[in-house]
Amino acid sequence: RPDPGAARNAPGQNKRWRNPNVRRQPPNDPDPPSRPGTAQNPAFVRKPQTTGPYSNLRNLDQLKAERKKVETKRGSVIIKEPDQRTIVKRNNKAFIVHNESNRLRRTRNVKSVRTEKQGRNNVTIIERPNNVQIYNITDNSGQLVKRYRRDRDGRETVLIDNESRRKKSRWGRNLAIGLGVGAGIVAGAAILNSVVDVPPPRVSIPREKYVVDYEDADDEDVYEAFSAPPVDVIERRYTLDEVRATHHLRERMRRVDLSDITFDTGSWEVAEGQYAKLERAARGLQRVIERNPNEIFMVEGYTDAVGSEEDNLSLSDRRAETVAVILSEEFGVPAENLTTQGYGEEYLKVPTDGPERLNRRVAIRRITPLI
Repeated sequence: RPDPGAARNAPGQNKRWRNPNVRRQPPNDPDPPSRPGTAQNPAFVRKPQTTGPYSNLRNLDQLKAERKKVETKRGSVIIKEPDQRTIVKRNNKAFIVHNESNRLRRTRNVKSVRTEKQGRNNVTIIERPNNVQIYNITDNSGQLVKRYRRDRDGRETVLIDNESRRKKSRWGRNLAIGLGVGAGIVAGAAILNSVVDVPPPRVSIPREKYVVDYEDADDEDVYEAFSAPPVDVIERRYTLDEVRATHHLRERMRRVDLSDITFDTGSWEVAEGQYAKLERAARGLQRVIERNPNEIFMVEGYTDAVGSEEDNLSLSDRRAETVAVILSEEFGVPAENLTTQGYGEEYLKVPTDGPERLNRRVAIRRITPLI
């Protein structure tokens, strides 16, 4: 099979690369995608849903109007958003969590998607056309417990095992019971308690290799960053929660800053004209996943320092999810190989309190060696 990674740089190559395994227009689909690239067929955009977890939230003002906020006597703040996101603020720290199954439903290359109850957990089962099944297990707050693949021959391969985090969430469970707000804050509290004490990584490679500026990178630059080993020693395997919560741990892996994917202030939407810019990232991800189908990548969202902390956390989380959904729906990157997380204004690329396009960004890094 030809390597699609070199397609962009091949002499005379002007056509968009397409994953031949992606079924572009399934039968009986009420909202079939258009093939991008012409004025008659603009880039594919899924219409916003008006019910369920994908309510038609279109802007920050509408989102803020639908939030529910609880303040505790001990100073903790819990903000529940309408599409199964929860922001937990405690001891000058804040974190946002989301339902890990919702994004996996938004993919075209499937035969069926169903959800079953398994004890206290929910199991979302995604069946591919080749009879491969993806099992995404979440707790009753929507947070990931485990994700695994079952091949046609019945063999199971664990992609993400986050189960041990549940043993660390006693503080969150007790607080949830005391407040009567349910399980929505448990995951946020557990992640806030999951920070690992690791030193900053010792980086011995050039800065442009460690943090790849996507706008100036070619296919090989992107592929190298997505496939490279850690830049410093990894002492053990960590849970996904520990990786989400610990900056110095994530920084042991190279990342690609999608510097030419821009967001308007207060928006998490990617303009249709920017979809094609994600093609190189999709090619790099596909090359690594074809080599090892068990690879996991984190799509991280960030904002500038304008606005409140909770607004920026929510915006960043939605920006990361938007890019991940486009990579899966438009370019066929398997949704199960991605996870997303928003970090708000915490890690500014350009240190300024004012509006800055480069800070309203999304980054992607491989986290397989960490978990």
